[in-house]
Amino acid sequence: MKIKNYILLGALALSCASCELLQPNDIINPNVDEKTFLQTPNAMSTWVNGANRSFATIIGTYVELIEILSDNYFNNYSQSSKVFDFPTILYTDVDVTSLQRHIGTLRETAIQGLEVVAAADATTTDAQRFNLYYIKGFSYLLAGEYFLALPVENGGEVKSWQENLNLAIFTFTEALNYTNDAGKKAFINTVIARSYYRLGDKTNAVQYSNNALALSKDFVEQIEYDGDNGVESSIQGYIYGTNFQPLPRLDFLDPKYFQKNSATEARPICIAKAEEAYLILAEAALADNDLNGAKSILKELLALVKKRPVETDINDQLEGRYNGGYKEYPNSSEYKVAASAEDELRSGLVLDRQMPNLISIPYISGTSVTEAMIDNPTTVDNLLEILYLMRQEIFIAEGRRVADLGIRLPICETEAANTPSAANYTTAQIPPFIPLNQEMDAFEMNKDTKTVVIKYNMNRVIVQNKSSEYVAPFFN
Repeated sequence: MKIKNYILLGALALSCASCELLQPNDIINPNVDEKTFLQTPNAMSTWVNGANRSFATIIGTYVELIEILSDNYFNNYSQSSKVFDFPTILYTDVDVTSLQRHIGTLRETAIQGLEVVAAADATTTDAQRFNLYYIKGFSYLLAGEYFLALPVENGGEVKSWQENLNLAIFTFTEALNYTNDAGKKAFINTVIARSYYRLGDKTNAVQYSNNALALSKDFVEQIEYDGDNGVESSIQGYIYGTNFQPLPRLDFLDPKYFQKNSATEARPICIAKAEEAYLILAEAALADNDLNGAKSILKELLALVKKRPVETDINDQLEGRYNGGYKEYPNSSEYKVAASAEDELRSGLVLDRQMPNLISIPYISGTSVTEAMIDNPTTVDNLLEILYLMRQEIFIAEGRRVADLGIRLPICETEAANTPSAANYTTAQIPPFIPLNQEMDAFEMNKDTKTVVIKYNMNRVIVQNKSSEYVAPFFN
């Protein structure tokens, strides 16, 4: 898919939306060409602003679509994708095309900034280069986690998801050359560990997880949004509104993005945090049959999650859990929820949202897992299920669950029509153990007994299939 010719114009448009390019007489010039732009004072600053704006909106779109593709959320209305919930993923789907194009936009915008704009602007700083390198790295990371294969250069041949992840590692490693900040280094070491984790490279995933925690045991890297200037994440509107409804066992974590102060308030999205390193280390310990070691690490993780901030007095009364959508959800703390018919009913997972109640939400990380739930398991599989529940809860509304489920998107139709090497990647990867026909989101609710029983405990399904090629990378 050839997009490079449009990158400069697109980035200029995004940049001009966040900071104006002026003619000498201070009249805004909307028709700045490449030569003029590159001669503009502080061109790199403008370029990075545009790249960050694009990165922010693209991540918001990814989170929106990837969350409903998983068991985390159900699209209870007609906006956004109407088929991802099944899941139905066709290479002809416009959302598949958009997600692929977004990756190309991120990659080519970063490359253009690093190779062209930096060469023209002598004021370019290491911080700006760092910024563009990690955006470039994320283009490969998103490709490697969510797609079967994608090109890694404009008009190039299709490369496997493994090749994309290796390019992510290479690019993130380059980014480390441009920062001395411990928090930023922890961030990059974590996304490198995340890449190695998905590749199943336990040794390197553990090494970079330890590197990250040695630098910072509680860092958070977020994308900031600016609703006053139109930099918004689409996921916020869907989960703070009535459109997307969470799996009932995740109700207490929703909405992760909300508004308290104004109608334009736009909450940040985490793209990396220290919790990931603990999760990787614990799963590596379980892969080594070190049950006690994994328990110790998960308790450290639990202590961190308990320290994360909680926003109180959030008004979510207008949302309710049934406002004419396809199905009704529990809306009272009286409800108890079972993860499946084989699981015990648990209280405390559903919040009271009806008037006059206000709710409290952990907006970086939260979990329903307790120390006792970590202590009780006597087998690797039982503790691994708890670990995947923690992954699900900690990363909710961050677009991470689909990778844990082993689902991968196909090459889009346009790419398939123009790139011969794409022919083998036009059918999505939906593992045979994934329930179809919206059954990942299915549950039975009894209003009389105030109980909810979810049809499939997908964390158990992951563990039951841990030896397959699709999930639990350290076990296959």
